[in-house]
Amino acid sequence: MTVHALLKLLPAPDVLRARCRAFALLDAILDKAFPMHSFFSGWREGVDLACMENGSGDQCAVVFDPAGVFLYGFDHECDATPWREEPRAHWPGLLDGLPTALAPYPVAPELQFEEFFDATVCAWREAGDPAWQCGPVEFDADESDGADWLFGLLTDGSPDAYAEFAEDYYERPVDRVAVQAVLSGAPLSRQTVTALSPTAEFEAIAVQARAMGYTVREESVL
Repeated sequence: MTVHALLKLLPAPDVLRARCRAFALLDAILDKAFPMHSFFSGWREGVDLACMENGSGDQCAVVFDPAGVFLYGFDHECDATPWREEPRAHWPGLLDGLPTALAPYPVAPELQFEEFFDATVCAWREAGDPAWQCGPVEFDADESDGADWLFGLLTDGSPDAYAEFAEDYYERPVDRVAVQAVLSGAPLSRQTVTALSPTAEFEAIAVQARAMGYTVREESVL
């Protein structure tokens, strides 16, 4: 799967934002020291940022701006890697057609590595646009941009998919009922946190959840 197939699988921006926030919160509960997913509410004024880094050089991020959503991924081993040549260069057409309102993000220093925007897949959706868009990139049948595995969890969004990922990545059992509670957006409870991680400090998790814009069940804090 390349970005062209990804466009058909991506959910609406509000759903995508909720999944990004939930994955970040779940990761924070399961492993506060080394979460794969993170979510920064108010990364910039009025703008949220969701990130994924797997520790092996691969990453993806989603920028939620009032003007629209911009997402990108970087698979360092795929055919579309900018590192395939020197100096680094994007796959032809990768950013062509990016709306002016979202154009500042590929050049944002926070999203660059050594003053270059490392990306193999990009997509966007302006506010009010009914569909996701991408640049006019082309791939042969055996070529890849990493879209399949970089965004597979976000496009699936199911409790089972997240639990399977977490059990493999964090090497521990994961309570699917608790995962479902977080993914559904239910106010975070002490019971849910304990079910996911008996050693997690609920008060600290509650602070993180609120910082992400996630609701916490007030009686659980007492």
